[in-house]
Amino acid sequence: MTFQSIKQVEKAQTYLDIAIKRALKHEGTKKKGTPFEKAKPREHDRIGIIRDVLCTKLYEIGKGFPVFDELSDFYKELLRVTLDYDKLKKALASLNWAQKKISELAREHKKRIKQAKNFTDLDSAKKAYLGRISSVIKQISKNLEYLEHSRRVIKDYPVIKQLFTVCISGFPNVGKTTLLSKLTTSTPEIKEYAFTTKSLNLGYAKLKNEKVQFIDTPGTLNRPDKMNNIEKQAYLAVKYQADLIVYIFDLTEPYPLKDQKRLLKRIKQFKKPVILYLSKTDLLEQGATKDFSKKAFTSVDELKKEISKKVK
Repeated sequence: MTFQSIKQVEKAQTYLDIAIKRALKHEGTKKKGTPFEKAKPREHDRIGIIRDVLCTKLYEIGKGFPVFDELSDFYKELLRVTLDYDKLKKALASLNWAQKKISELAREHKKRIKQAKNFTDLDSAKKAYLGRISSVIKQISKNLEYLEHSRRVIKDYPVIKQLFTVCISGFPNVGKTTLLSKLTTSTPEIKEYAFTTKSLNLGYAKLKNEKVQFIDTPGTLNRPDKMNNIEKQAYLAVKYQADLIVYIFDLTEPYPLKDQKRLLKRIKQFKKPVILYLSKTDLLEQGATKDFSKKAFTSVDELKKEISKKVK
């Protein structure tokens, strides 16, 4: 499954309305007898229909979410840093509780329908069932709301493949997305102002006959206590997915060079191989790259050759 395929979770009352509406459409089988004798099997069936609709809807919600224990470390930690993990697990568990409770109530009130002696008994059983079912659905309404919130967060998770992965890192607006487009077949939207990447941009290229995954990681990764959700994705992508990091320096200095070096130092703490690349060299004065010429690439073609050497 993909995270984007998780279906929208509706309000609790919506599911109840759907179930009751479908039940009311059921007229029952035609049979001879008094109005009461005809009403009993019809109401008995309607209780079963409400149960089936609600249990099916709740089951489908739970089934739509991933099995967390089967996720990679990247996605497990991403869940924990972008959502209240315990609250999410509790919300999913409430679906199972509600299905069991709805089935129990259906059995109990079907029995009352069968035992009804007149319309008064029948109406009493119907109202009691609807009241108690409504109470069950109301009890999980907040859980359903949190599942919908979680769905909206999860659907924006990147779909990262298990390939040799190169993460492109550096400050915002230093040319990460531009470099991604030059290294891969990706055509990301590129804008001319800082920090516009709202998700991880992914691209792919074939190097040494191997498919290589490139990830443009937004944000600075230099403020661990203040990261937004996209920066957290970027941090975890580097931590868990990167086999190689391309770190970009921008000597036109939209950010002070000392800060760019400080970020590089943080990047190296991941203990991953790092290749340096200088962006926007066409905007620099002659000799400006002298201090970097031996340890950083300025040519995309040469950079691509160096990455090819590292592909496992």
